[in-house]
Amino acid sequence: MFKRGFMAAVAALCAAFAGTAQAQTSAAPTLDAIRARGQLLCGIHTGVAGFALPDSRGTWQGFDVELCRGLAVAIFNDASKVRFLPLSSSTRFTALTAGEIDVLFRTSTQTMLRDTTLGLRHATTYFYDGHGFMVRANAGVQRVAEMNGATICLIQGTTNEQVTADYFRSINVPFQPVVFERTDQAAAALQAGRCDSFGTDASQLAATRATMPSPADWVVLPERFSKEPYAAYIRRGDDQWFDVVRWYTNAMIEAEEQGITRANAEEMRRTSVNPNTRRLLGVTPELGQSLRLDANWAYNAIRAVGNYGEIYERTMGPDTTVALPRGPNQIWTQGGLLYALPMR
Repeated sequence: MFKRGFMAAVAALCAAFAGTAQAQTSAAPTLDAIRARGQLLCGIHTGVAGFALPDSRGTWQGFDVELCRGLAVAIFNDASKVRFLPLSSSTRFTALTAGEIDVLFRTSTQTMLRDTTLGLRHATTYFYDGHGFMVRANAGVQRVAEMNGATICLIQGTTNEQVTADYFRSINVPFQPVVFERTDQAAAALQAGRCDSFGTDASQLAATRATMPSPADWVVLPERFSKEPYAAYIRRGDDQWFDVVRWYTNAMIEAEEQGITRANAEEMRRTSVNPNTRRLLGVTPELGQSLRLDANWAYNAIRAVGNYGEIYERTMGPDTTVALPRGPNQIWTQGGLLYALPMR
């Protein structure tokens, strides 16, 4: 009797585990919902040059915007099948959790507590940054430690609030935070003299400075006070969608590593004998099959928006108003930190 009861219990437990595993492996609600809707919903910044900002015609432009368009191409082979939802720092994660967007490409730092407490997952790092401070060029400030008692503009709901508080506490120097919902509000307050400094990620300081009426009146101090690696965020519990976003991001970096561009992708797809290139460009279909995407998913995205370096040059390179040096965002073979995971 004991043996039969024990075996029955084991069988029931195995069935339960099998059912759970089957549910986890078969669940792909986000990608299925995107396809049924016919449109990708992409959360972006409310407005910061280089990453996401409407042009004179109201069309969104920027690095994060281009990554969203490329992801839409990977899914639909159509860059127009994406809707941009501008979100503030304080609402971005709640909007994602609530299902208002499918993915968040919005200058969002990967941190342990965000990863473990918000019910979200972050994918591959696509941009490396660090917290800095901007001051008036004539303020006579060379180091942040000299800003004793300064008022500092900060954006609500960002890691920059904590980084600033932690630093000034560590050197026992008082400061006065002035918190805003949006970057443009903080920039306006800084120019109006309500703040002595603006504290946020260095790339966003450079973008803010570039769009001010007199950029030469402002200087971004050289010190950096944190690690701010940006990644796309998605909801937890959908491993298949996580795989799509993660490997799409890797594909953009891998394309630059391999020298595949918008201009030469077609020729390389036709003539290359490199197995890695043939896999990435869909000549052999296993990468697309593993993601439930078309075999040409990466090829189509590269043809539409270019590789990582092309996107960077177009949105933040020397011919743009931001003109932000790539620095750590160079690929690893050129001294940077960007490194695509092996796509095989």
